[in-house]
Amino acid sequence: MTEGPSNPIPHKQIHPGLQFLILMGILIATIIAGNFIAGAIVAVRYGTDTLLDIANLKLGSQQVQSSLWTIQFIGTTLPILITPIIFSYRVVHDPDDYIKHHFDYPQMLMGIVFVAMLAVFPFIQFLGDLNSKMVLPEALKGVEHWMRQSEDEAQKLSDTMMRMPTFWSMIYDLLFIGLLTAIVEEILFRGCFQTVFFRWTKNIHVAIWITAILFSAFHQEFYGFLPRLALGLLFGYFTAWSGSVWPAILAHFVNNGTVVVWTYLLQNKITDLDPDKQKLFSNVIFVASFVVTLLLLFFYKYISDKWQAAHHGEELD
Repeated sequence: MTEGPSNPIPHKQIHPGLQFLILMGILIATIIAGNFIAGAIVAVRYGTDTLLDIANLKLGSQQVQSSLWTIQFIGTTLPILITPIIFSYRVVHDPDDYIKHHFDYPQMLMGIVFVAMLAVFPFIQFLGDLNSKMVLPEALKGVEHWMRQSEDEAQKLSDTMMRMPTFWSMIYDLLFIGLLTAIVEEILFRGCFQTVFFRWTKNIHVAIWITAILFSAFHQEFYGFLPRLALGLLFGYFTAWSGSVWPAILAHFVNNGTVVVWTYLLQNKITDLDPDKQKLFSNVIFVASFVVTLLLLFFYKYISDKWQAAHHGEELD
């Protein structure tokens, strides 16, 4: 029986390079549509003056803070969730491989992930401090000024959204910024993009690195590129070696959740330790953090390989 044009095209018939272009196209289109819809909702609800206040960084009113959450959810979070769903179900017709949302892995890996994310914190702070001191050549001073200005503006928007005067506002941010963001970003990047790059390059390490670079660049934070790149690499290996996106989601949640809780503690003067303004760890701790994280990563792979061999009859490369 001859297949008609309405039959789905198996993902193997779509070149990974074309898969990448389609995935990027869906992401860009949904983000544009989402921001247009979010802007329209804010304009109808609060008026166009609120949109102008956001554009001019006049962020003092409650209306602006509420509008920023609307724009973030509809303009960014929802598109990042919709994109892999459309791509995996309607384009490649293989959600199991491109979303990797199964729980078929040893649960001990989740414990290793949790400890690894605590262990890596000092090293991530070291990379952040190193990145923040980046200085461009004299010929690129204009570019550097633009980067600093963009970073400052993004920080003001983030600070406005992260105002947490009460415990329950902290819980809200923990669920939205910590958990929901972790879920949607990992499904998109470690689920879809990493799988596409692996099929394209036939090398899991190259796929993980390219995805981590794309992940860090996507956030458009020039002076946070290195720490986010390192986190992306960890998330990538957590996914590749377990075959599931959930360990990476936990790692991402622990990272984001730590930032949310620490920010809440600082804002409410429960602690005065600010990793963005003071050096909390010595160079010895930085080195120890890196070494311990590597050991935990290799232990993670050992447990995963052993489990895969026992349950599927072969070890993963």
